[in-house]
Amino acid sequence: MEEPRLVVGRPVSSRWPRRGLLAVLLPALAVVLVGGAVLAQSGNAALPTERIVTLEGRMASKRDFFEDPEVQRILMRHHMRLHITSAGSREVAVRDLSAYDFVFPSGQPAGDLITNRRAAENKYAKVHRPFVSPIVLATYREYAQTLRDAGIATPQPGSSAAAGPDQPLYYELDMAKFLAAIDKERRWNDLGIQAQGIANANRIVVQSPDVCNSNSAATYLALVSYTWRGNGSEVPATDQEADDRARSIKHLMEQGLPADDVFRTYISPEGKGIAPLVVAYEHQYLTYQAQVQAESKRLDTQRVLLYPSTQFVTQPEFIALNRDGDRLGELLTHDSGLRRRAMELGFRILDPAGKVAGDQLTHFLEERRIPVPSVGGNDTRSPLPRIRYLERMISLIGECPDIDVSGGAPE
Repeated sequence: MEEPRLVVGRPVSSRWPRRGLLAVLLPALAVVLVGGAVLAQSGNAALPTERIVTLEGRMASKRDFFEDPEVQRILMRHHMRLHITSAGSREVAVRDLSAYDFVFPSGQPAGDLITNRRAAENKYAKVHRPFVSPIVLATYREYAQTLRDAGIATPQPGSSAAAGPDQPLYYELDMAKFLAAIDKERRWNDLGIQAQGIANANRIVVQSPDVCNSNSAATYLALVSYTWRGNGSEVPATDQEADDRARSIKHLMEQGLPADDVFRTYISPEGKGIAPLVVAYEHQYLTYQAQVQAESKRLDTQRVLLYPSTQFVTQPEFIALNRDGDRLGELLTHDSGLRRRAMELGFRILDPAGKVAGDQLTHFLEERRIPVPSVGGNDTRSPLPRIRYLERMISLIGECPDIDVSGGAPE
């Protein structure tokens, strides 16, 4: 009988076949590597392990800056995201701010109201001033040319270089003559707008946001006040003077069809029929033209700016209401990426001394073949009334509720 044979089989491997293992691991590894490369490129590689702080802010026109995707990316690199609530600057100043980390009113009057109130209540407030933007009147070419023909506006030299011959984008507006036309209830047809191929029997009206809430409207009020009754007494110095001044210019401040954001109406297709002349900030217009240029390789030569002959450069004030808000304020003031992006969005960047820093905006506009505006005018600067008197004028003209400006407000 044959001896039994022991058959030894192939051992059962606990390992995957080499090809099967690679088929599973390689795609997963590729996802990890690609994801890591994307995070590294965006500067957010450490974000999964870093705490992201969400700050609450309240502001008006400057929200466009914080809603910009590039600004948001830069802030995410600093582990920070923002939630913005929209409100006019004066509304920001008079509302409860306990739910917010920072506010960003568009000018010093509202900023003073906030800091005065915070000081009176012994609450945290720290001011940062990263950039400025002048007040302008935005209109359409037919209206600007009509004002030019009437001797009220003058094209800025060199402002049509990139826009085409005889198509200036910027005009100097003689505020005294302009307000005289409004005072006399002149209509656009009276100024001869028919020569531009359109007719408009409406009275000349400057449309602004609600003066009870908006810094741009309050700034325009101050400019009108200075121009209309500036002979020998530029700003009111008593309650009675403020009341008298407000009554004397109230008819010049008719707001047409007030809106929360008249500039968005202005750049809409229906804007010319709804709001042919609006109060705006320079940076809004420059940002708009840069976007048009980037998308269509041309400028919008039908929308133009009027620079008042007397100037008031608004001073936006970023006000931190706690330490987290202050960290954001420091970034706005010192981070090179945020400063450059603000310049690309049309703002005039300030240096640590509070002066406009160099000519970065000029170079940026020239690179994109956008004419560079001049804000020199006749070198006249309209002084702003002290907060007490400005508030009296706002309340009287806008028929809005009085607010308490005590608590450290200048008298």
